[in-house]
Amino acid sequence: MRLPLIVVYLASFLVSFCLAAPRVTLTSNSLLDANGVFFVSYDGVVNVNSFQLSGVLTYSNYQFAAWYTSSRAAVLARRQLPSGAWSTLQLPHTLSASDSHNVIALGVSPAEGKIHVAMDCHSSTLYYTSSEAGLATSGASWVASRFAGITTTLAGLNIGTHVAILCSRPLTVTYPQFVVTSDNLLQFVYRSGVSGNGATQLAEYNGGKWNNVGSWASASGTYTSTNGVKSTARNLYIHGFTYRSNRLHVTGTWREQTGGVSCSGGGLTNHDTTYFYSDDKGRTWKNSAGSSVGTSGSNPVNVNSGGIIVDSLNADHGLMNQESQAVDSGGQIHAIISYVPGRFTQCVTSYQNDRIAYARPFHVYRSSSGTFTKVEIPFAINSVGRSQIVMDNADNVYVVLPYVRVVTASKSSGWTDWTLAYDGVAAGLNAFGEVTVDRARVSSNVLSVLYQVKSTGTTPSAVRVVDFNLNT
Repeated sequence: MRLPLIVVYLASFLVSFCLAAPRVTLTSNSLLDANGVFFVSYDGVVNVNSFQLSGVLTYSNYQFAAWYTSSRAAVLARRQLPSGAWSTLQLPHTLSASDSHNVIALGVSPAEGKIHVAMDCHSSTLYYTSSEAGLATSGASWVASRFAGITTTLAGLNIGTHVAILCSRPLTVTYPQFVVTSDNLLQFVYRSGVSGNGATQLAEYNGGKWNNVGSWASASGTYTSTNGVKSTARNLYIHGFTYRSNRLHVTGTWREQTGGVSCSGGGLTNHDTTYFYSDDKGRTWKNSAGSSVGTSGSNPVNVNSGGIIVDSLNADHGLMNQESQAVDSGGQIHAIISYVPGRFTQCVTSYQNDRIAYARPFHVYRSSSGTFTKVEIPFAINSVGRSQIVMDNADNVYVVLPYVRVVTASKSSGWTDWTLAYDGVAAGLNAFGEVTVDRARVSSNVLSVLYQVKSTGTTPSAVRVVDFNLNT
């Protein structure tokens, strides 16, 4: 029997609708501060950086945000979800250096409902405070007196390089991040040492006290580049530190200390994408095949650890560090990386210029069989900066490129139907470049994006949060 033509058309429409890439719908764009501090260093701004991880954070019924205002004072904000007004307070701390790495990171310890704040460090002293218990959930008055005094330790725990502690020199802490484990403990991830010669470290908050877990990725080992140059020191830059179903996942890239590993002094010495995981909250580590590759504190992962490279790339392509990652409902890792493909050049001579002109983002993900796939996302970055990846409850992918351009791909297509779902440039957001996203809120089908408006010199500009409903 022949189906009526209208039925055929309707069926065709439903198939294409169901298989289409996910959409986003802008629902609000709220002003946090009309006059956020503005300066550009290391190609970024201090209020919004991809490695910040939690500059905007949802916990329970509240959303929190952090930035520095034009006076350089550290500001915390809170609003009740889904659409309450923002309240702000100023902490008794002033940004110490015009350095875009000195970001503010937020975390919440679930056992007590304390808000934890780490800030203002780049291979330097950490500044830290935490709130009274219950502030993350109680809705008590939003005032600075509910936070303890600013300290240069993690509530009494000295962190940083042991050499610095023994020699009574300032601790060297960079890239502070708070992460909640699958069993609701709060952890603190950071780098000790300096770029090209540093260790990735872990501390854990349990029973109201911080304890050191130790270094889990070290500077040791020898790397030999494709041009035969050897490097004996480096650091691991991570794309994330993500828990899903009791497993901790890490992707990253190595940065070598020896500049000669790259074909040009104007490039980056970053190379290779790595992956490894832990089933005991970061104490021991395994590669994708399940083989042991390290123990935190005593035998950390290093550049020569076996089976951790999942996408091999030499140091000639401007591979960016510290992009982002997510884990799908099946427990498989997804990461965004970006670099200048070989079809444009085999030697990046200026990573700033060449990345703006040629860099492309790539979606790298693991299958249940343990194999990794890399797919080029067909949208140029047009920026030096980095992108953010999140996944909705149906494992659809949303990537926020610089300037708040949201591109998406559906799980049903095998993450191949990449579509520009929102263009912040065309919409006139005038965002500076990199953004920070609220990962905790994505499970509620809302993507909150923290961004700062472009400015020049040191003229302050607006800090804003834009909200999108996902796949609507």
